[in-house]
Amino acid sequence: MSTHYSRRRFLAQSSLGLLAFAGLPRVLQAMEGMHGMPKITPNKASPNFKPDVEFELFCKPDWVSILQGKKTWVQKYSARLLQGPKETLTDIAGSYLGPIIRLKKGQKVRIHLHNELIQPTVTHWHGLHVPANMDGHPQYTIEPNETLVYEFEVLNRAGMNIYHPHPHELTARQVYHGLAGTIIVNDDEEAALELPSGEYEIPIVIQDRRFDADNQLVYAGHMRDRMMGFYGDRVLVNGHADFQLDVASRAYRLRVLNGSTARIYKLAWDDGTPITVIGVDGGLLEKPEIKPYVMLAPGERLDVWADFSGRAEGSQLVMRSAAFSGVLPKMGMMHHGGSLAVGSEYPIFTVNVTRKVSESHSLPSQLSKINWYKVSDTANPNKPIPIAISENHMAMLLNGRPYQYDDLQDFERIKVDTIQLMEIFHAHGGHGMAAQDSSEDHQSGGMGGMRGGMGMGHRGGGMGMMGGMGGGGMMMAMAHPIHLHGQQFQVLSRSVSAGTEDDYATVSEGFINSGLKDTVLVMPNETIRIIKPFQDFKGLFMYHCHNLEHEDMGMMRDFSVE
Repeated sequence: MSTHYSRRRFLAQSSLGLLAFAGLPRVLQAMEGMHGMPKITPNKASPNFKPDVEFELFCKPDWVSILQGKKTWVQKYSARLLQGPKETLTDIAGSYLGPIIRLKKGQKVRIHLHNELIQPTVTHWHGLHVPANMDGHPQYTIEPNETLVYEFEVLNRAGMNIYHPHPHELTARQVYHGLAGTIIVNDDEEAALELPSGEYEIPIVIQDRRFDADNQLVYAGHMRDRMMGFYGDRVLVNGHADFQLDVASRAYRLRVLNGSTARIYKLAWDDGTPITVIGVDGGLLEKPEIKPYVMLAPGERLDVWADFSGRAEGSQLVMRSAAFSGVLPKMGMMHHGGSLAVGSEYPIFTVNVTRKVSESHSLPSQLSKINWYKVSDTANPNKPIPIAISENHMAMLLNGRPYQYDDLQDFERIKVDTIQLMEIFHAHGGHGMAAQDSSEDHQSGGMGGMRGGMGMGHRGGGMGMMGGMGGGGMMMAMAHPIHLHGQQFQVLSRSVSAGTEDDYATVSEGFINSGLKDTVLVMPNETIRIIKPFQDFKGLFMYHCHNLEHEDMGMMRDFSVE
């Protein structure tokens, strides 16, 4: 009975989506096709690959208890260990989230992905440095009842990464309905620190969701939900509503992930206690950073040292999202999120000190050693590769084009084993300069082209929308979490131009720029320079907005490493 209901529900939602699709302008429909994506025969296990860890990973529908009353239909990952340490897989009790996958640097891993959904899917290992054909690019999407085998060596330093679906135009819907999990990589450098572990190392996966009267998930039904991103009216932590964390009066390690599709959080303790950050996306910082609050965009992670020593038994501490502004157009800030308006203040989870203890870990003053690159190490110190963000009331684009397979611009071809300087910025304005021309201007060292013109040159301008944004660019300006597949990068600099200083001041102290990243929040009018290595592997590696509604609209491109 429940299986038939879930299928009918999905088909009904899909039918509504098709009706809405039929009414969209031609430009948006062009972004909604598969764009010539090839169908590749799913990879099978190689007899020459000798795994240290091997497990099956299933994508399937299920019914789980999230709110009181009726169970909720979800899509979820489950796993079965075939070979390797028993601590490789750990379920989160009572949650729709996938099991925590714990790996060690240097391990060889084989994963059998089984698609038991009624939709195509593929899984991306967000943050892991793996070969292109193992990264979960949409071209490797598998159909229902197919199996895809991943084989790779863990090359990453210690850190928390993510696994989630990446099928083109279905990513947001599948993640929203539950398909996500965390990957924790350990290494010898981290082990030597003897950081809190076991019951004192807690995953904190923050998501927002919206439910109907029958406790079923409600997802984006309007074009505005795609343009601004979809915002729920209830916060879940580890798949649970009103999350309570019972702790002893000692130090804990909180491994925090923003698993929302669009919502940005400004994390702060309710009593003003600073947040001690020891790591970000790409693992441990060199030294702890103490912050009054920390910004966390979709896809970003934080490693937080939370010391409850000295707190009385029976006391409470609440992690909140504090007030901020500027991440959406003014109207969007007011109207998105219902009772959890974007940028408003609301609780995320509550910490209860339930027992008093005397022992605790001490915070190390030195955490790790990061091998930093200099601009002089890059192959293009005077010609940064552009990642230009442009916004329109009908499209969100990177470098002036919607996603299309095999639609590479010259600067999107990267020589393997090089270090690249890159610049992410907003391309506002209405002078009608084509994206291709303005990208060339940027590559020649100029900055004005992409910023002066919005053009949407799809394969040289075929979209016919050049100059269409006019003065509306700044009216549509919003923050975008930009994620680059492959190796993690370092943030070199951040700057913001005139006109948004007041909004920027509400978030600027919350950025952590002293660690390796794979996702970075770019505020309106902000320019961020990064240094990113493209080492070891050739092939297609994506870069896209990790507002997943934007990604599914085509705010995504490929780098071809050659």
